[in-house]
Amino acid sequence: MTSATTSESPASTTRTDTTGTGTDSTTGTDTGTITAAVSGRWTLGDLPVNRIGFGTMRLPQTGPALVADAVSRDRAAALAVLRRAVELGVNHIDTAAFYFSPLRSANELINSALAPYADDLVITTKVGPARDRAGEWAEHARTPSALRAQVEENLRQLGRDHLDVVNLRVVGTESIAERFGALADLREAGLIRHLGLSNVTPAHLAEARAIAPVVCVQNRYGIGVRPEDDAFVRECGEQGIAFVPFYAIAAAGAEGGATAAEPAEVLAVAEAHGASPAQIRLAWALHQGPHVLAIPGTGDLGHLAANVGAGALRLSEDELTLLDGLHRSATTG
Repeated sequence: MTSATTSESPASTTRTDTTGTGTDSTTGTDTGTITAAVSGRWTLGDLPVNRIGFGTMRLPQTGPALVADAVSRDRAAALAVLRRAVELGVNHIDTAAFYFSPLRSANELINSALAPYADDLVITTKVGPARDRAGEWAEHARTPSALRAQVEENLRQLGRDHLDVVNLRVVGTESIAERFGALADLREAGLIRHLGLSNVTPAHLAEARAIAPVVCVQNRYGIGVRPEDDAFVRECGEQGIAFVPFYAIAAAGAEGGATAAEPAEVLAVAEAHGASPAQIRLAWALHQGPHVLAIPGTGDLGHLAANVGAGALRLSEDELTLLDGLHRSATTG
């Protein structure tokens, strides 16, 4: 499995413009618009992507995601965010057919905003979870026929003849061999280019790799979130597999977004860089290895630029030690 690593700049506490606006926050000097390319690159199978991507879970609504009574986002605003993300160099977009609100579908928004798709745009989706038309959670797809139906629904909504990457989203610790094998069959049939996993254990990864190549693992992870998975993150890199943390900014807030007060350690590092706590959380995630890809989501153009700008942050060894201590002091997440 091929991987392309990023070149890291020397660790520094020098303030960097991370607003994405092109103006240095301390001198007012025009620095040029920061793009996702500054975060470095990784290759998903044979698909190169910038390490700062975009997650669409928050795009169909304002407020908490994945709830039946979500308040649908203004359509024009959502389309503008997607188009601006691509303008800022984002070429890795994460989505799912179950990302929707009463009036908006993430996949439909992507199709409307970005089709015909650029050759270098990689769209990653996931299957397994299911919601009914009212937005209530339904039984997970566990049979080959149910998984194929979800793959075909993603194809239809996105207007594609194949899916770049499909992650099997898992709940529980039971065997995934039958489900992953069904997706491997769809890969052989040409409906899927590459396969990944989401919300899994090292045992799941080993089981899947015995069936077909795995290009990414998408798990919940961030400062103070699942420090017990640190070794798993490193092992993915050693195996040439991308690790894609979700809720890296929201942490315990999960679908509801970042709601808790930020710890003093995060605030101190943010102040030193003239950055936001959210940017520090993204930067810390990216510092965990060149195989770590970030997929922060937002429906706000300003937050989008800031998220992309986080890829320019270089944390010092002392800052990383401080944040690592905070991270490891958590028992779980």
